[in-house]
This record gives sequence, C-alpha cells and structure tokens, in this order.
Amino acid sequence: MKRWNKAYTGTMGVALSFSLVLSACSTESGTPAANTPSGSAPVASDAFSPVGQYPIVKKPMTIKMFAPQLASIENMETNTFTKYVQDKTNIQIKWDLVPDKALNDRKQLMLASGDYPEVILHGSLTKDEQMKYGKQGVFIPLNDLIDKYAPNFKKAMTDLPYLKSSITAPDGNIYALPQINECYHCNYAQKLWINQSWLDKLGLKMPTTTNEFYEVLKAFKEKDPNGNGKKDEIPLTGSDDMWAGNIASFLMNSFIIDDQVDKDSGTFLQLKDGKVDLSANKAEWKQGLLYLNKLYKEGLIDPASFTQNSDAIQQLGNRQDVNVMGGITTALISYAHSPDEKHPRHKDYVTVPPLKGPNGVQQAGYFAGVGSSQMAITNKATKEQQIAAIRLADYLYTEEAIVLEERGPEGQGWRKAKDGEQDMNGEPAKYAIITKAETKTTHNDGWEQIGPSLRTFQYRDSWAALQDPFAEGAYEVRLKRESAKYEPFQSKQMYPSSVFIALEDAEVAAQLKTTIRDYIKSNMAQFITGSKDIEKDWDSYVKGFDGLQLGKYIEIYQKAIAKK
Repeated sequence: MKRWNKAYTGTMGVALSFSLVLSACSTESGTPAANTPSGSAPVASDAFSPVGQYPIVKKPMTIKMFAPQLASIENMETNTFTKYVQDKTNIQIKWDLVPDKALNDRKQLMLASGDYPEVILHGSLTKDEQMKYGKQGVFIPLNDLIDKYAPNFKKAMTDLPYLKSSITAPDGNIYALPQINECYHCNYAQKLWINQSWLDKLGLKMPTTTNEFYEVLKAFKEKDPNGNGKKDEIPLTGSDDMWAGNIASFLMNSFIIDDQVDKDSGTFLQLKDGKVDLSANKAEWKQGLLYLNKLYKEGLIDPASFTQNSDAIQQLGNRQDVNVMGGITTALISYAHSPDEKHPRHKDYVTVPPLKGPNGVQQAGYFAGVGSSQMAITNKATKEQQIAAIRLADYLYTEEAIVLEERGPEGQGWRKAKDGEQDMNGEPAKYAIITKAETKTTHNDGWEQIGPSLRTFQYRDSWAALQDPFAEGAYEVRLKRESAKYEPFQSKQMYPSSVFIALEDAEVAAQLKTTIRDYIKSNMAQFITGSKDIEKDWDSYVKGFDGLQLGKYIEIYQKAIAKK
C-alpha cells in the first residue's frame, strides 16, 4: 500500500476525481533517559491519571515532536485538533516541522546527526530504519510501554492478526507504531478494468480465462466497438507510472505470481510450503511471457504501455472525439477517467475478475499488512515523557481521535448519521460528511492523517455512502465492490509484503532486490515486445541470474520468513 496507505478514501472520491482521477528539548519532567530495554518500561508516577482517564498528565508537560507540515494545513500550532489533543491530555506539543516533500531527507539527516526530538510523530519509518536506530538505542523498545499503557493498541494487535508480526523486528522488539489503514482496493490493487459498453455492443461476455480475454481483445481491435468507422481502438493499455499499472502483472498472475504494484516494487518471489523461490525463472513465467508476446504481436497491447506516464493515460482516456480505450491495468480507473458527472465515460468500465490460465491458475495479488511505521520514541525522552507519549499515541488509536483528526469538529466537517442513511455495506451509517458549498485549498481543522492511527474496514465502512456505485461521490463504494471480486482468489503463493529483513542482511537485500528486479523487468519488456526471442533467449536469460547472486537473495528472504 505504498501510495494509498496514507490516503483515507472518505475524501478519496474528491481527491481522485480531481487530482488522479495519503536538537531535543529537555522539559520540566526530568533529564533524558537512556534507552529503556524491553522488559523494563518506566513506572507511572503520581504525575499521571490512571490509564484510560484524562488528562494524561496532571500538570502540563511539553514534548517536542517531529512531523510533516502538509501544504493543506495552515498552522499545526493553532490547529483545532492540536488544541483539542493538548487540552484533553495536558501534553503540550512543541512542533519540529518539515515540508512534507522534504520529510525523508530531513529525517535521515537528523537521525544521523543526533539532533532529533523526543518523539517522531510521523516519520514514514522503514523497517530498516526501525531496526538500525533501534539497535543503536536511538529508538526505544515499546513492547512494555504498550503492555502497560496502551490498551487500545493492544486490542488492535489482538483484533488484527497481521499487525503484531508486521511491526515486530527480528530481535522481538517493536520500535515504531504504525498507521493502520485497512482498504479493500489497496489489498487487491492489481486490477484490470474493461469497457463493459464495448462488451455489450459486441455481444461478448465478461472473459473468465486467458483464452477468452484474447478473443475479447481481438474483437475490440477488429470490430469497431466505438462505432466511428476507424480501427483506432486500443484494446489494452497501461503504464508503469500508475499504481498497479504494469501491463503484465495482472495477466502474469494467471500463470505464476507476479507481485509488482509500481515501478519500484516487486520481489518476484513465491512462497510454497514455507519455501521461498524466484517466480521469474520458472517455466510458468516463460509461458506467461509467450502469452503476452502473442497479445503484443497482434496489436492487442498498446506499445506505449512500456514508456508512457500517467499524464498520457489521462489524455488518452479523455480524448474529446471518441473513446478508444478497451481495457487498462491499474488499481484505479480514475487514472484514466475522473469519476464525476463531467466525465461520464468512467461509467463504461468494470473490473475483470482474475483470469484462469491454461494450467488452471487463477489468483489475485494480496497486499495487506503494515509497511513503514510512523511514531517512534527516542532516547531523548525522559521516563515520564515515554509514558506520556505512548498514552497520547494510544488515544490517537481511538475512533474519537480518528474522526476529529481527519474531519475536524463535529458539526463542521461531519455529523452523526441520520435514520435511513446507509453505510458502505447498505447498513445503518454511523457518521456522515458535511459537504461544504465553498471548498478551500487549505484548512486548520485537523491533522488529516499525520501520526499513528487506526482506520479499520469497519470504521471506513461506517460513513454514510451513496448506494449507486457510479454516482458522483460514490467512488469508494465502487472500488470496494469491484475489489470484492478479487477476494475469493487471494494468492496463496505470494511472498508477504510486510516482512522484516534482518539488519545484517538489509543493505545486501536492498541491492540485490534492485539489481534482480531491474534485470527481470528489462528482459520482460524485451520478451513481450519481441526485441528478444523467448524461445531462443530464454536459457541465456535464466543463466543470467547466476551472476546476480540469486541464491543469496533467496537465502535472505527465506531467513526472514522463518522468523516471521
């Protein structure tokens, strides 16, 4: 969920429709504490209210926190939610803010220099960073702080079976707290959208196999489904610049697992009976390439798919004269067509369920889990600050905090749902968005999605929603229903996306992953387009992995899965 883990789709319909379409201070509390090892969480003093009661601290306590300054938020110090949190907890936040786009560079610089605050509230902390700075003692282990002072987060670890293993480092410690944002269309990002109006016009059924899909694409190319008397139809297009837009990954899953969701992702590994192996050198991968090459040779795949960016897709989808696009590989149809009444063409498209390949393989990539985490407590924090910080974080995991954080005060950005209003599942809704007649580019009501938080499927579904998935403003309903087609076919052979690589292996693993991924993708494009002959050059391609330390790559990932 690399892009959309940070995007809540309560506002996603609007966002997608129009943009695509998320040195330390000491305080009065005492002197900075040394790294507190797991098993010895600081004990709360008389300065604190009992766990679960507010304010958290009886007298004001100041904690410096690192976070991004989003362009859409006017002022974090005067922000309504900041003031609400400070009044509720008695913890005063001294902000260490950095422009959102510079967050990663600033984070790495401050951690390397030692000039970091007591708390990193929102740091997009990779698993490598969590292990590195945890081992160095910069990030303190949170296990016992969670156990003693974070009942809401403890419950989340019980309720969400993937959570604990996704955030626990190989040494057994939890060094950072995540932003949990459950999302069906993120979990099943690899989608193929097809022009249903063209299927209907040509009297074709939704394809269920790779052979049927081939016949559909041929019909799109040859039978003038857009009715303009020209052979200008593009049966299938895509772009590696889009989320899950790689032209091959959805179709390759009908032969063997392919875990690409963007141009920088993909391990190209499979997991069978606990054994890790490469997918991209197997006979099934070759079979998938032969199928894709056949589509390309017959003009059924857009040649621009391998080079065009998402802007080109937007231009293609919004051609004024006539629609030429038959199908597109992407997580979101809004890359091509804004889902609003000004662009009704989007209503022509539905997703194709996973296609059954010639060997009976029918699977959907599954990308649930926690990648990066957000909040860490550093060794600059006193023992009292550690307790206060973990308790503040635990409050941020409550539903009250999440609604106020992303929607602002009740009665302004949201309200309680009325009788008769239905949620995403057609059940009685809990909340409803207040639509404002005048939209502003900035606000000062909430934090949007800064810091740790918990947006479960149940929470996201509880907001009032239009029941017609094609209506303007109902895009998230549509995405959920389309994604439900993929759930029964969740891959059983995909390498989990949220595994920690041991610190001593992390640097080598990253280098090998990049080298091997680039080799696979380069050859994949050449095989599909015919600049390399699959039959003649396959053996040479497979042998090429010998010089890329493939054995070491598999060994590292096997070691990681064994510790999961």
